[in-house]
Amino acid sequence: MIETRESPSDPVSLWWLVVLFGVVTFGVGVFFVVSPHETLKVFTVVAGIFLLVDGLLAIIGAIVGVGESRGLLAMVGVLSAIAGLVLIKKPFDSLVVLTLIVGVWFVVAGVVRLVSAFSLEGSRAAYILTAAIDLIAGIVILSWPEIGLATFAVVVGIVLILRGGLFIYAGWVLRSLEHAS
Repeated sequence: MIETRESPSDPVSLWWLVVLFGVVTFGVGVFFVVSPHETLKVFTVVAGIFLLVDGLLAIIGAIVGVGESRGLLAMVGVLSAIAGLVLIKKPFDSLVVLTLIVGVWFVVAGVVRLVSAFSLEGSRAAYILTAAIDLIAGIVILSWPEIGLATFAVVVGIVLILRGGLFIYAGWVLRSLEHAS
């Protein structure tokens, strides 16, 4: 039997998907920062698409990944996908609803990523940093009930730019691991 180095269940072979998601995340963040005065409906649908894709990638990561935190990752994936579908299907006319959904998502994702980071072997710094960014963003958004659309867009945009950079970095680290083996 011939064994191949790359198998569909090898998470390292999916490095390009992590980089691609990082680039998209970075791009959405730049859009939010550069265009903070877009309509609420545009932001809601863009945020919904982002959450849906993030959820699907988290579910894929839980399926092909290794470690004790796969269940938590799957849970965040399902919650992200559901929140994304709700935002896409019903783009609310209320900024309060959008901020609550996004703020709660940031807090839940941050907590789960922080817990997951400690079940990983090797370097956990990127996971802990992503979790901290998500938690801080969620707390800021939820503790600022009178946040304006432009401010909300800039806060979320900065978070997405930081997360996008971290995903790109993580993808290149996975790529180097793939080439090293």
